[in-house]
Amino acid sequence: MKHLPLTGAQPAVTVVEISDPTAAGAGIELFALDAVQLQPMPLRARRVTVRLGASAVVLLSTNRRVRTRTSVRSGLLAFVTFGPNAKGTVNGLPVGPGLLLAAEPDCEATFVADAGYESVTFLLSPDEIRAHLAARQREDEFRLPRGVEPLQVDERSAKRLYEWGKRLADLAARQPALFNERETERIAAHVELVELLLATVGAARDYEPGRGDRTRQAHSRVVRLAEDHAMAHVGDPLYVSDLCRAAAVGERTLQNAFREVVGLTPVNYLIRLRLHRVRQALLAGTQGSTTVSAEALNWGFWHFGEFSRAYRECFGELPSETLRRAPELPQA
Repeated sequence: MKHLPLTGAQPAVTVVEISDPTAAGAGIELFALDAVQLQPMPLRARRVTVRLGASAVVLLSTNRRVRTRTSVRSGLLAFVTFGPNAKGTVNGLPVGPGLLLAAEPDCEATFVADAGYESVTFLLSPDEIRAHLAARQREDEFRLPRGVEPLQVDERSAKRLYEWGKRLADLAARQPALFNERETERIAAHVELVELLLATVGAARDYEPGRGDRTRQAHSRVVRLAEDHAMAHVGDPLYVSDLCRAAAVGERTLQNAFREVVGLTPVNYLIRLRLHRVRQALLAGTQGSTTVSAEALNWGFWHFGEFSRAYRECFGELPSETLRRAPELPQA
C-alpha cells in the first residue's frame, strides 16, 4: 500500500491559524494555494490537516472573503465537500451542500470563499482507490476525475461525508496525540474514509449547469485570463484595453465579470493582487537584500506615495514595517 510522504518530521496533525493571506499556502505539502483577501483586515482563517498515511483530510475556514487559486500536488486526487453555510464559487459555480468537487493531480481550481466559508478536502492517490476497488471487484463502479469536475450528489450523502471529515479534523485539533502517536487510529480512519468516499462518489452524477451557471463560469474564465496577463507583465501599468485583449472580451463584459466574481473593478483587484506579491517578497527577503522601492517597482508601482497608502489600506501597516520584520542580512 502506498503512503503519502510526510515532509520531514511533520506530525500527522497540524493546525494553522492564518492572519496573513500571503502566508495562506505556507507549510502545506499536499497542494499549492495562492490567496488574495477581498475584504478589509483582520483575516482569521484556519487550516487543520490530518495525515492518515495513505490519505489526508484538510478542513479550511475563513472569516473574510478571499479568492484562491489552488492546485493538487502531483500524484494525488482531491475531493472537496462544503459546509452547510458555505457560500462562494469554484470556477464560477456556486458551492453548496449538493456539490462535490473532484480534481485529478496537478489541476488548478479557482475558489472565491465568502465569510463563514468552510470546506473539507479529502486527498489520496489514484492507486489507492484502484487497490480498494480491485479488492472488492468493483473496478467498473468508479471513474477517476478528468481535470476539475463538479459532481452533483444527494445532499444527505454529501452532508454525511462532510460531517465525517469535520468531526475527524475537530477531534484531531483537540487531541492531536490520538493520530500523531497511534498508527492504528490513522489506519482505521483511512479505511473508513475510503469506504465513505467511494460510496458518495459512486452515487454522484455529472453536474448539469444552468444558463446562469454557464455565465458565471464564463466570467470566472475572463477574470483568470486577465489575472494571468497581469502576472505575466508585472512591471507594466494596468490598462483596461490590455486586459480586454488578453481575455478577448469587451470592456462591459470585463467589468461585469470582475464585479460578479471578486466584487471589485478589474484594476482595483489586480492592484490588490500585486500588493499581495509585494508583501510576499518583503516577507521572504532580508534587510539589506531588498528595499521597499525595489519590490514596488518590480510589481509595477511607480508612485511610491500612492503605493504606500494602498499597501496600508490592504494590510494595516506600511511596507517599511513589513520589511523591518524580515531578518537582517548576515554579516560577511
